[in-house]
Amino acid sequence: MDDLPESVDRDILDCRIILAVKAVKDASGCTLHEALDVYAQRYEELRRDRPDDFRPSREEYGRNDYT
Repeated sequence: MDDLPESVDRDILDCRIILAVKAVKDASGCTLHEALDVYAQRYEELRRDRPDDFRPSREEYGRNDYT
């Protein structure tokens, strides 16, 4: 995960899911499915390591969010 742009963490923390996945895909050149897997892994790492940095709860995260 060290090679991901800093914007990925900011996008994840701010619920900008599509932008985070796009940044992962663009940075690594991987497929959309692989980018989603990387996103999910990084999301879990951030939830574990920086829980206070998330505004929404796990249950609310991504709800009604289309960015």
